[in-house]
Amino acid sequence: MVRLTYQIAFTTLLSYGILFVFGKLRDLFENLLDWSKSNDPQGYAPICYGFQDFYTRRMYQRAKDCGGRPIAGAPDAWLDVVERYSNDNNKTLHRTERTTKCLNLGSYNYLGFAAADEYCTPRVIQTLKQYSVSTCSVRVDGGTTKLHTELEKLVARFVGKPAAIVFGMGYVTNSAIIPALISKGDLIISDSLNHNSIVNGARGSGAAVQVFQHNNPSHLEEVLREHIARGQPRKYRPWKKILVIIEGIYSMEGELCRLPEIMAVCKKYKAYTYLDEAHSIGAVGKTGRGVCELLDVDPADVDIMMGTFTKSFGSCGGYIAASKEIIQHLKRTCPAHLYATSMSPPAVQQVISAMKVILGEDGTNRGAKKLAQVRENSNFFRSELQNMGFEVLGDNDSPVMPIMLYNPGKIPAFSRECLNQNLAVVIVAFPATPLLLARARICISAAHTREDLIKGLEVIS
Repeated sequence: MVRLTYQIAFTTLLSYGILFVFGKLRDLFENLLDWSKSNDPQGYAPICYGFQDFYTRRMYQRAKDCGGRPIAGAPDAWLDVVERYSNDNNKTLHRTERTTKCLNLGSYNYLGFAAADEYCTPRVIQTLKQYSVSTCSVRVDGGTTKLHTELEKLVARFVGKPAAIVFGMGYVTNSAIIPALISKGDLIISDSLNHNSIVNGARGSGAAVQVFQHNNPSHLEEVLREHIARGQPRKYRPWKKILVIIEGIYSMEGELCRLPEIMAVCKKYKAYTYLDEAHSIGAVGKTGRGVCELLDVDPADVDIMMGTFTKSFGSCGGYIAASKEIIQHLKRTCPAHLYATSMSPPAVQQVISAMKVILGEDGTNRGAKKLAQVRENSNFFRSELQNMGFEVLGDNDSPVMPIMLYNPGKIPAFSRECLNQNLAVVIVAFPATPLLLARARICISAAHTREDLIKGLEVIS
């Protein structure tokens, strides 16, 4: 958890204040001199206006070149970043034919499956030939292949739940599932740093939403006790059901959730639990089964387990694992299952193959080696950054490690200087984080060698 000092808070606010004042002055002079005429059709209100438009033009645009960098190849330990240039202060960015080979410390490729793999890739190519790229149909029509059924059974077995259902997009797995489970008269209690997909899913459900302090079981218990005693607003009736939503690894913090303590609180107050393992499944735990395995929590105690295939498995999509009754309910009611095109068959095969490697069902111990490697790499890189004096968030074993930058001047400077020295990193600022808590987010992979990590440390130092 970040603890801002007064000095850092003051200097960061001062920097944003300077940007704000100069941005307003530039707007004033542009209006006086009529440099920029409105592109909105006459008689129409502007689509973007107010602070959002001002922030985009006068703050975000200054660092626009640091985000959305196109790549020309697989996001392996090293990747090719396409070079760009701008002649108008980042208003437009033009691609060139040149690429720069960079050490990749930005992708979620935790186990290295995003690149060509001796076991996964031939099977994916064969699936592409047999099934083509898309089913061109939803799951309830012609979009369910035998691969989808096989993957759902494999996921359920892997995470230790009776049944599972898969979706074509990780974000939608949260934003569409939560409204299918919770509705008006229900209560959602969500960690204050939960992902945007959870936030939007909770908002769209129609349920009452309360937030508890990040990773704080004591405050969770206070919120539960207070709202159970109070009941529904105005009616004062008991809540129909209560759902507590947490993440396994918080993607912007790199922290492991305090799952045993939170589970104890939820059991005490008879609240259901929803665990988002997008960044933890396949990445932590002795056999890659996520935070339940790492923190010695029985998966049977977690009511709903969510995860994605975009990180550790090198594919796309997501899953929900739960009881057979819950999965059947989702198949009947969830819009993402009923109306969205099913997961691409080659992507399904990639997950199946990667999961079998992790389980050792490919006939080798490569999966166990990958899990040991990502754990060793993560702990080495984190400890070295801390020894250098950087403020690094997160816990040991987590492959996500944010480095706090704070100041808006440091954000693009850090990113550009890393790129100049052949290091690809991701910077994260407002609105993805609070205004004062900008950071660089490092993601470590099993594909990184010790030499790669030392190279990255030298550049960052």
